[in-house]
Amino acid sequence: MISIMSSKILSTAIIGLEAVEVEVEADIGGGELGSFSIVGLPDMAVSEAKERVRSAIKNSGFEFPRLKVTVNLAPANLKKHGPVYDLPIALSILSALGKIKIVPEVLAKTWFIGELALDGTLRSVDGVLAAAGKAQELGLEAMFVPESNAHEAKLINNLEIFAGANLRQITDHLSGKNLITPTAFEAILFEAKSAPWDFSQISGQDHAKRALTIAAAGAHNILMSGPPGSGKTMLARALPSILPDLTLDEALELTRIYSVAGALAPGQAVINSRPWRSPHHSSSVPAIIGGGTWPKPGEVSLAHRGVLFLDEFGEFPRSVLEALRQPLEDGVLTVARAATSLTFPAKFMLVASMNPCPCGFLYDREKPCRCTAGQVSAYRRKLSGPILDRIDLYLEVPRLPFKELDTKGLVSSWELKEQVVKARAIQAERFAQTPFLTNEEMTVEGVRQFCRLDQDTRHLLEKSVEQLHLSPRSYFRVLKVARTIADLEGHDSLLLTDVAEALQYRPGQNIG
Repeated sequence: MISIMSSKILSTAIIGLEAVEVEVEADIGGGELGSFSIVGLPDMAVSEAKERVRSAIKNSGFEFPRLKVTVNLAPANLKKHGPVYDLPIALSILSALGKIKIVPEVLAKTWFIGELALDGTLRSVDGVLAAAGKAQELGLEAMFVPESNAHEAKLINNLEIFAGANLRQITDHLSGKNLITPTAFEAILFEAKSAPWDFSQISGQDHAKRALTIAAAGAHNILMSGPPGSGKTMLARALPSILPDLTLDEALELTRIYSVAGALAPGQAVINSRPWRSPHHSSSVPAIIGGGTWPKPGEVSLAHRGVLFLDEFGEFPRSVLEALRQPLEDGVLTVARAATSLTFPAKFMLVASMNPCPCGFLYDREKPCRCTAGQVSAYRRKLSGPILDRIDLYLEVPRLPFKELDTKGLVSSWELKEQVVKARAIQAERFAQTPFLTNEEMTVEGVRQFCRLDQDTRHLLEKSVEQLHLSPRSYFRVLKVARTIADLEGHDSLLLTDVAEALQYRPGQNIG
């Protein structure tokens, strides 16, 4: 009679940005000799693990069993995807065969993840930081990862990280031979980096620099319009140079997003500067918003706590622009699938630029526009009212005269960043007992609490709402921008001048 052997190894599945524990059970014996099956809702990548695991075990000096091998990934109602289960599948088979003997109490507090090459080498996988964070949260003691993922896992304290180069190295360690030294915890270090673009390199455009400073101070969305070559893209590229440095919590959150998305550069341990994402206008809705068969973060989540720059805003498909409405309003993105609904963070600054018409020279004083009225109308109709309503500042960037082109910028990014950091500090103190971090995040109730108006200012706003036909959403966005201007100027309450300047950034004839 053929004996039946079994074992259980713990691993993890990444669902959205969260890790969930998965039990990898191996059963050997009985049934058709030499068969190998994996059950538990595996996708194609998991199913193909059979061939990778079989070869990796043989090439690591072990004999693959000639009996029936059944591997179960539990819970069975959770879909499994990716090659992350290769290592735990191989270890569960070897454990069932008695090739490695691990104390059950140790196994119960240890996670294993990693992809196997045919020769037994361990390859990197996505989502290691999210997995390590969850392991720490659940009170686990250790985690085994590929060497190439050690730089992520070591950011989590109070969790022993064992990084292996291949399957044999892991099995030797588990058998008490050639022990692997745990990877030491490494605190995140924020190194000051010089931005590639500085506002001092940009001639003139003082009005635009002021608007971008306001946008950076309050994390407001901004849309720039002007003829080709007026400096819109250069201004947008200089914006990261005045944004405040990331906090520790923001850096860890961003790194987890990039890890799950597989967007970390080789060897990169952490995202330590605010992201600046600039997708092409031919990008699809899933690329910008996120999703796919196995939903992953898109550009709006990769720009979390940073800048999403959409150049040629009017050239993006209307479907893409409309898909931005939820993340712009809520700061999160919900991707619904038949079996589940996943949420990704998406608190980003939208910085968009566009020409006033298809040829770009409408309203230009030096070059005539070649577009017909119908072309201009069709071009502008791509930007719906709901999208325009979610933008805080509208900025016209005109062509510069030669006198301004021939001079250097009068203010540096460092000077502007100091203003932004002071304004953000005021906001941090104001919102200490609230869920808000910046003025842009204030709800209607938050605006009413922190943006009180005197009689003269209220009268100005009343007349402006009528003349500019402001929607309720636009009205509250004006107040948010005014609150940021007041913070930059050091005003405790909103002054008439703060609101008046905020109203200047509502749409003019060149936009909308």
